[in-house]
Amino acid sequence: MDRPFLEELFAQAVAAAQPEHAVRNHLPERPRGRTVVIGAGKASAQMARAFEAAWEGPLSGVVVTRYGYGASCKRIEIIEAAHPVPDEAGLLAARRLVETISGLGPDDLVVALISGGGSALLPAPAPGLTLADEQAINEALLASGAPIGVMNLIRNQFSRLKGGRLGALASPARVATLVVSDVPGDDPAIVASGPTVPMGGSRLLARKYVELYRIDLPAAARTLLAGEDNPAPLPDDPAFARNSVATIASAAISLEAAGALAHQRGIGAAVLSDAIEGEARDVGLVHAALAREVATRNRPFNKPVVLLSGGETTVTLRSKSGRGGRNVEFLLSLAIAIDGVEGISALAADTDGIDGSGDNAGAFADGTSAARMRQAGIDPQAALGANDAYGAFAAIGDLVVTGPTGTNVNDFRAILVR
Repeated sequence: MDRPFLEELFAQAVAAAQPEHAVRNHLPERPRGRTVVIGAGKASAQMARAFEAAWEGPLSGVVVTRYGYGASCKRIEIIEAAHPVPDEAGLLAARRLVETISGLGPDDLVVALISGGGSALLPAPAPGLTLADEQAINEALLASGAPIGVMNLIRNQFSRLKGGRLGALASPARVATLVVSDVPGDDPAIVASGPTVPMGGSRLLARKYVELYRIDLPAAARTLLAGEDNPAPLPDDPAFARNSVATIASAAISLEAAGALAHQRGIGAAVLSDAIEGEARDVGLVHAALAREVATRNRPFNKPVVLLSGGETTVTLRSKSGRGGRNVEFLLSLAIAIDGVEGISALAADTDGIDGSGDNAGAFADGTSAARMRQAGIDPQAALGANDAYGAFAAIGDLVVTGPTGTNVNDFRAILVR
């Protein structure tokens, strides 16, 4: 009975972040001139459909989303491209977005629909770099274990569009950016590497982060990074003076919705944080320790209670043979730590419906998971060491598969203690 309850909480969290509800409440002021829509991210096609339905008056535009995440629009062109490693379709889409906002005037409005995943979906290599270089940069960043803010600061050094550069190209038109946030803290300059929102940070700082996280960049990227700064617009640039930014959906909103549903079901709810970062397996251990404390000592929360958290953990790859994502790695670490403990069950899933590069949103675990893995011939500790959490949960039939959800406010974690 615990798994259906936790899946119901996840569905409620996803529903609270759906663009069709959020976009209508954040429509910008209508312009005297044209209205042009651009966008990038896993939720951007659904945002485009919602905006098109809510907007009164003519409009046109182009947005790019992940393969399989498209939506039917009449006036906005939807392009699909690869994520998390960019491809040629993304490169062509980036050019289309630039063409779409070229030649606009001060009476025109650009509506930018931005959501997580836009970094990979808008490849635009800086001078001296190729698409292959940008692909290698993304792969190195994804394997590094660096937090999302660090990854995006580094990405910005190698792009023609990130770090507010796309927004600057729209000047003198006014730009209204609507953001579905998938980053801890909901900084719009970090979501999708902020194509229309300037981000602070120098090339010197990027070099320090590359060294700190031992990121193996391709030769052309190392050469570029060693050179002079790659100027990006600053937040006080006059080109952004008339622009606006609104975060229309976030992990905080989704966690609150899940907590409210738990209370309706007679279960206490505690939102630990919507901005948890760190190595997924380490975050799993901390959550497991807290759940055990509640289970055995009824503190710091009274049973029954569901512990909710969000944010974006990271996975440092130790093996290239395993399959998984940060949610199943978190959950496998937790499953090992609660092995044999009664009364604890958990679900961890990505709100966009895809955890990492697999076909699952996440997985379910309880105090019997590790034992059932061993019965299925899987050593859970060895699977964790090989980054093969997907295989471990697949072996016991506890993957959670939803398909694309139409939104993306990052990770959802729920631990029920009865």
